[in-house]
Amino acid sequence: MPTVTIIDYGRSNLLSVQRALEFCGAQVAFASDPQQVLEAEVLVLPGVGSFADGMSMLRQRGLEKAILAKAEQGTPLLGICLGMQMLLDSSPEGGFTKGLGLIAGPVLPLESADVQGQPLRVPHVGWGGLFCAGERSDFSGSPLEKIRPGEETYFVHSYQACPARKQDYLAYTPYGGRPVCAAVHRENVTGVQFHPEKSGEVGLAILRGFLSRCPGV
Repeated sequence: MPTVTIIDYGRSNLLSVQRALEFCGAQVAFASDPQQVLEAEVLVLPGVGSFADGMSMLRQRGLEKAILAKAEQGTPLLGICLGMQMLLDSSPEGGFTKGLGLIAGPVLPLESADVQGQPLRVPHVGWGGLFCAGERSDFSGSPLEKIRPGEETYFVHSYQACPARKQDYLAYTPYGGRPVCAAVHRENVTGVQFHPEKSGEVGLAILRGFLSRCPGV
């Protein structure tokens, strides 16, 4: 099993992600400078907080270019929560900010009312089912491939990814009567809006699915 490197840019609870990956059999290292990222076999980009703050911290530490270089090389990369959102092009959260641009499309605020016009709680906090996006009938070819549509994971977020290409849109969860993007996937890059490390057996199955697709497994 290759070593999984968690990117530490000062804006995440790393311990819970580390423990979940180790429970799945991975060896875990941390990267807080560009060279450590460039030497990684597998990358995980977690995150909590605002998009602008997260991208600012990546750039201050010189990590953005290293992440992009590794993604271009085909290194497996998993973004979690804010880490997923930063994979996209931009977000207005904390002031308009450009993201990593690995998945085309913006990150936008969740709707404040449901489809019937009733107030909707934001942030969205709690469990939500995962359903296949677009023309998919299952999650084959992705880290979610062992998950049955409808199985639930744990969400905490106020913004949602809006992938521009339907082939990058892997899964959604219903909220307020609308589909909210729950996962994106393109080649070696995957992002999940939910917290797999807080999602019990379903979350662990997703982490195992990610690890199973890594070289050397």
